[in-house]
Amino acid sequence: MNLREAIADKKRVVIKIGSSSLTHPETGGLDYNRIEVLIRELVNIRNSGKDVVLVTSGAISVGKRAVHIKDASQSISVKQACAAIGQSRLMMVYQKIFAEYSQVCAQILMTKDTITNDTNRINARNTFMELLDMGVIPVVNENDTISTFEIKFGDNDTLSAIVASLIDADLLILLSDIDGLYTDNPRTNPDAEFIEVVEKIDDKIINMGKGETGSSIGTGGMNTKIHAAQIATKSGIDMIICNSEDIHILHRIMDGRNFGTLFVADKDEDFTLKNFVGNLEE
Repeated sequence: MNLREAIADKKRVVIKIGSSSLTHPETGGLDYNRIEVLIRELVNIRNSGKDVVLVTSGAISVGKRAVHIKDASQSISVKQACAAIGQSRLMMVYQKIFAEYSQVCAQILMTKDTITNDTNRINARNTFMELLDMGVIPVVNENDTISTFEIKFGDNDTLSAIVASLIDADLLILLSDIDGLYTDNPRTNPDAEFIEVVEKIDDKIINMGKGETGSSIGTGGMNTKIHAAQIATKSGIDMIICNSEDIHILHRIMDGRNFGTLFVADKDEDFTLKNFVGNLEE
């Protein structure tokens, strides 16, 4: 069995989707067709007997649209206020569409303290485990109203890897606006080569992500995704970066087909999630 075929046997998968993959680029409004396909894919994976967790961005962009803010360069406090408006709206959409497929979902909002505080981390893990045992799909976001890490960095790429590590997932999928990892930015360098598999994240791989930024709606570039891959692989978790242009790519990946860039698990026995998160700059 090759590396891709082994993906079909994964039992607990975390899937991350960013703001730019959830919204219309022209208006910033939610793309309901895309969200419905996403949820149908998630429910189908869950119905196949696997545990599924969704890590989602989008609260800030939904909140901005609700109060008619179009300027992307807003203060942190304005973004936090928009997150407070948008999170409930975003969750309402998720809950409504999940219900159409008779799937229960649950909201979990996390901060840095969720991981660095021993009691909070244990409680969070216990909550995830109980929800998964119940067949529920947790929908996770950072609590942007009181925490600013995701606002400043990473569009939830880091958070999704943290969640995967916390719950002992065996696969993390980052839905992105690019097919995967290239030797250079394919948008500016036509000679950039696509990389199907990364077995070891060395300095060469890390340097491939530097200097790339995300879309005008999202904040995550390739650098944050490689950062997430370091967390995942050190935790013994395979990670795939793939293009969200066609959300149906999820079931193709879960069938063991060759899409996106696969970062192969490379467990580091010295890696501890608490220490890693504690060293993140706020």
